[in-house]
Amino acid sequence: MPRTQPSPARLTRTLAWGAMAALLLLPAAAPVSAQGADPSPDDRAIYSMGVLQGKDLKTSLYFSDRELQLFLDGARDGHAGKADVDVRAEGAAIRSLQQGRKNRARDEEKKAGAAYAARMAKEEGARTLESGVVIRTLTSGLGENPKIVDKVKVHYHGTLRDGTVFDSSVDRGSPASFPLNRVIPCWTEGVQLMKVGEKAKLTCPAEVAYGDRGSGALIKPGATLSFEVELLGIE
Repeated sequence: MPRTQPSPARLTRTLAWGAMAALLLLPAAAPVSAQGADPSPDDRAIYSMGVLQGKDLKTSLYFSDRELQLFLDGARDGHAGKADVDVRAEGAAIRSLQQGRKNRARDEEKKAGAAYAARMAKEEGARTLESGVVIRTLTSGLGENPKIVDKVKVHYHGTLRDGTVFDSSVDRGSPASFPLNRVIPCWTEGVQLMKVGEKAKLTCPAEVAYGDRGSGALIKPGATLSFEVELLGIE
């Protein structure tokens, strides 16, 4: 559900690096697909964890092949107890690298999101609100418009700009109800412009969605989101 969430606890990526190291600390092995016809469940799980962490190193920290090799070397040396670097002394440099690349990822996501929102604004019948929200009616409704203090009942289908579904009451087969003043600003503004029975597409720039913090594993910092929303009723 597109609720505004409290700021997550400030856990540094330094802790996450320890988990990554645990996954990548052994000499390179053959992929699961090459280890025989029947790899164990543990093998598959560990390999899958490595795939996920590897993707994160690429998409969140922008590791080059050379940097990935440095990371693997450090993980193996740390596991073997022969690292020749004072990790504590490197703390400031680690945090600086993490933050700089996190900012880069956020800025690139915002740039791509702005281009996506511009495309959505060119769709037939779309209009762009002053806040940047793009709204396009898919099916007209004949009922009332909800007010900000109202609780609404909706079906919705939320996707990233690449079409990845991150939340969907439609897929769950169960409508959702919530107060309009307790959701992301894009919904608070956009759903008030809908009539009961209407179905619309909302394109939500980061500034009126989850901002620079993102949400969960799928919604990245700076992400522009799309929702298909059907307003079923005002409760």
